[in-house]
Amino acid sequence: MRLLPFAVSPTHASLMLRDTTCPESRLVALRFPRLMGMNTRSLASPLPARHPVTEYRLAGDLAIWFFILAELLAFGVFFAAYAFTRANHIELFNAEQHALHRGAGAINTALLLTASYFVVRAVQAAERSAAAISARWLLGAIACGGGFVVVKLIEYSAAFEEGVSLSSSPFHMFYLSLTFFHFMHVILGMVILAALWQGARKGRYHPGDMNGIETGAAYWHMVDLVWLILFPLVYVIH
Repeated sequence: MRLLPFAVSPTHASLMLRDTTCPESRLVALRFPRLMGMNTRSLASPLPARHPVTEYRLAGDLAIWFFILAELLAFGVFFAAYAFTRANHIELFNAEQHALHRGAGAINTALLLTASYFVVRAVQAAERSAAAISARWLLGAIACGGGFVVVKLIEYSAAFEEGVSLSSSPFHMFYLSLTFFHFMHVILGMVILAALWQGARKGRYHPGDMNGIETGAAYWHMVDLVWLILFPLVYVIH
C-alpha cells in the first residue's frame, strides 16, 4: 500500500472527519474509507457547485405599496359599480360610448406608456450613477404627462359643449367620475416626477440610495396601469 504524501496524526484525522470538504480529508477518506466511515463512491464525486445567493428586495418605500393597494381598491370599486350599472343599461351605455372621442383616449394611452418607459430608463440611469441622463429621462416623462393633461382638457371641453355632465346620464356620470379621478392622479404623478427630476439633477439617486426614485416610479406605474384598464372599459368594450 502506498503511503500518503503527508503525515496524518490521530488528532488531525479526527478533525478532518468533521470536515470532508477539505482536500486532505477527502484524500484520507479515499485511502481509509473504514476509518472515515464513508462511502468512497460519494467521496470520489465532485463537490456540488456553489451558486451565488440572490437577494430580493421591495423596490421603493413600503408605505407607497400600501398606498398603491388602497388606490387600486378604490378604482376597483369604481369599475365594479360601472360594470353593474352597465349591465342594467346596456343600450344606453353602448350608444353614449360611440360619442366619446376614442382618438383622444388612444393618444393619451400612448403618452402614458411612453412616460412609463421614460421613467424606467430614468431608474436604470440612476442605478448606473448617471444623474444627468436620469434627469433627462424624467423630464421626458413629465412632458408626456403634460401632453396627457392637455389632451384630456381638450376632450373635456368638447364633451361639456355637447351637454355632457354628471347628471345628464348614468354613463356620463361614470365617464366623468372615473376619468377625472384618474386625471387627478396624473397631476399628482407629475408633481412627484418633478420632485424626482430635481433630485436627479442634484445627484441624489445612485446605487446606494434608490429608495426615492423607485418610490416615485412605482406610483407612476400604478397611474399607467389604471388607465390601461379604464380606457378599454369606458371607451372601447361594448
